[in-house]
Amino acid sequence: MNRQTINSEPINIILAGVGGQGLVLLTDMLCEAGHRAGYDVKSNDVVGLSQRGGKVWGSVRLGQKVHSPNVRKGEADFILALEPLEGLRWQSYLKSGGKLFVSTSEIYPVFAISEQSKYPHDLENHVRPDIVFIKHDILSLSLKLGTVKVTNVMMMGLLANHLDISSQIWESVIRETVPEKFVDENIKAFELGKSL
Repeated sequence: MNRQTINSEPINIILAGVGGQGLVLLTDMLCEAGHRAGYDVKSNDVVGLSQRGGKVWGSVRLGQKVHSPNVRKGEADFILALEPLEGLRWQSYLKSGGKLFVSTSEIYPVFAISEQSKYPHDLENHVRPDIVFIKHDILSLSLKLGTVKVTNVMMMGLLANHLDISSQIWESVIRETVPEKFVDENIKAFELGKSL
């Protein structure tokens, strides 16, 4: 891809989950793949209560020219939620027709436990009617590959179907980013995510 073929409107992505799910690595890989595909890339660092179980989020913007990493409410094209409640919390950032990808395995964020907030187990009843809701039990699928540590890469595979970035770029980024002994399982996870 060259810059002349890239749409002038940036692609806005929000990543949300809880600490320990690999959002930093996911953000880094998305940015690197976008850069190699010819996009101008801006991202916010993953921020939040980064201890295991704390809510965390970040953003990635890809375009011909991107001036800021910030995504305003109502302007996100995609949300990748590695935890259902975090997907619901961020859905107001999606534009109408935007896509909310949710890993359905419930991991109670720290605030839900400490504040005894009600956890919405009936996820579908809380999703906006004007967005596209795509859910999968990514954790169970990851366990079939033998590890829970590939859920972030499997979610990236889901998103990859909607971005104009070649499979070769995605694979090379995975190979160069994850430790060598985990490369094969991460590539399998990515391909499984793409197939969903």
